[in-house]
Amino acid sequence: MTIDRIDPPRCAGERETLRASLDYHRATLARKTEGLTDAQLRQRSMPPSTLSLLGLVRHLAEVERTWFRRTLAGEDVPMIWSQEVDFQAAFDDAEANGAAAFAAWQAEVTHSRRVEEAAASLDVTVHQPRWGEDVSLRLIMLHMIHEYARHNGHADFLREGIDGTVGP
Repeated sequence: MTIDRIDPPRCAGERETLRASLDYHRATLARKTEGLTDAQLRQRSMPPSTLSLLGLVRHLAEVERTWFRRTLAGEDVPMIWSQEVDFQAAFDDAEANGAAAFAAWQAEVTHSRRVEEAAASLDVTVHQPRWGEDVSLRLIMLHMIHEYARHNGHADFLREGIDGTVGP
């Protein structure tokens, strides 16, 4: 299966550009993990790091849930892989499998899109408890783009180390 990744528009409104840029980075992660077995998805970068593609998918599911559902929508939902607010727990992939991780990530992306689309504007603000500050939807969207871009860089190196695949 080929992942459909659409370039963000060159000239569009702010919200459309942010939304498309975030979706572009989501699709990039999907491409970087496409066609790999669970064993390959668990392959580590280099000791002592525990970073793996499977851990990245799980981590980004947590990040999607936290920023859009827990923070922006104020939903009282627990973390996916942690009893506490521990984003590192998602990187523990010893008992994880790809199908469950991707299902959780895709479900959270669907929720995130729903929550973002329901927000009246990028100027909507909510309190972010970990930061102890109010944040706008604009900042959340930018933070998510940053989060994906950073981890997609990790995914580039991980995928190359697994099977030599490089590129976008």
